[in-house]
Amino acid sequence: MTNKLSRESIRDGDVYRMLKEQEHVTNIRPLTKVEREVALDRFLAKAPKGPLWVLGYGSLIWNPAFDHTARANARIWGYHRSFCIRTPLGRGSPDYNGLVLALDAGGSCNGVAFRLPARRMREELSVVWAREMAIADSYHAVWVRAATDKGPINAVTFAVNRASPRYAGRLPERELVTRLANASGYLGSCAEYLENTVAHMRECGIRDSHLFRLHKLVQDEHARNT
Repeated sequence: MTNKLSRESIRDGDVYRMLKEQEHVTNIRPLTKVEREVALDRFLAKAPKGPLWVLGYGSLIWNPAFDHTARANARIWGYHRSFCIRTPLGRGSPDYNGLVLALDAGGSCNGVAFRLPARRMREELSVVWAREMAIADSYHAVWVRAATDKGPINAVTFAVNRASPRYAGRLPERELVTRLANASGYLGSCAEYLENTVAHMRECGIRDSHLFRLHKLVQDEHARNT
């Protein structure tokens, strides 16, 4: 399925409308634009000084959908990449939830950092915010110090809220593979999401042995079913 998220579609409110139209089915209330703007202002009040970056570890790697002035491979400590958020809509359905990536506590994570334009920092971050923070309780936005080849940077990224009812925790590998191989929703399939993430990580020279193993197992699952 063609990716439906772009800078323009997010700014036009597509994420909010998608969630709002299905609220009666999912029981997930999207935040209004006013609520998101208030939360973003509160978050930016604690922003570190200097250039600000956004750290992508999943779909932001291959579809950032916001303007940026530079990009760099980056590593953070204290979080690891994990398929730990259940999704009943974007990459799944209410009857068969999919899974999407988040940062969970512990370990480290390699990703791609994107530098926000200095003069349009808030404007571009609001696009990311409308995408990642559309729901009140799935993610926490956090400031992190990331290592790059050119030195440390300050970045915002998105960690899972373990108190969320959609937090899946650490699922058995068999369940992960089955859901990633079969779930799909408005934005496409989980398998497509995983494929794009792994392909672009490899292009960037980023390794994640656990994610790459899941990718191989999902490919094997598809091969058995065709």
